[in-house]
Parts: sequence; structure tokens; C-alpha cells
Amino acid sequence: MTVQNVPNTKFTKGVRWLAELYKNRQVDSVTAQTLNKLVDLEASRLRLQLEDMERLLADYEKQYGMSSAEFLRKYEAGKTDDRMDYVEWASLTKMSRSFRKTLTAISSEG
Repeated sequence: MTVQNVPNTKFTKGVRWLAELYKNRQVDSVTAQTLNKLVDLEASRLRLQLEDMERLLADYEKQYGMSSAEFLRKYEAGKTDDRMDYVEWASLTKMSRSFRKTLTAISSEG
């Protein structure tokens, strides 16, 4: 699957338009079903990526003997150095939080 990196104004407007139609119950059942399937597909993709991240985070936690949350507090407080492992660990921790937040929002929309 290719993720579009460059914002496409037509695409963005189309998604917003479809969301508004969906919200106002102005789409037919086939379009509604398609939109729901797309959301499910994106949620599945996020879950798979989150599982991969969590495996990597578990490895860091085991290697350094602390939870990712504890590590991130120390990292953001400047109580760690800037070794590459720490930069990656901090990034993965923040990304996993973001993914979890998105998945929670998606599942609470239902």
C-alpha cells in the first residue's frame, strides 16, 4: 500500500465532503459500507504497526531495565544521553502513544 505524502487538495476536500455526507446520513448503503471498510482497513494497518512497535519497545525495556513510560520521562527531562537507541526508543514510544490514541478514537466513534 502506498501512503500519499504530498497533500492532494482534491483528495482532502473529497474526504471531508464524504465525511459530511456520511455524518448527515446522505450516502447510500454501498458508499457507507465502503467508508466503514476503509476505516476498518486503516485501523487494522495501525494495529499491525503498533504490534511491531510494541515488540521493539519490549526489547528496549528488557535491555535497559525500565518501562517505556519511565524512560520517556527521563529522556524528556534530559536525564539520559542522546545515543541512537534512546532517540529511537523515545520516537517509538511517542508513535505508539499516537497510534493508540488514534485507535481509541476510531473505536469510540462507532
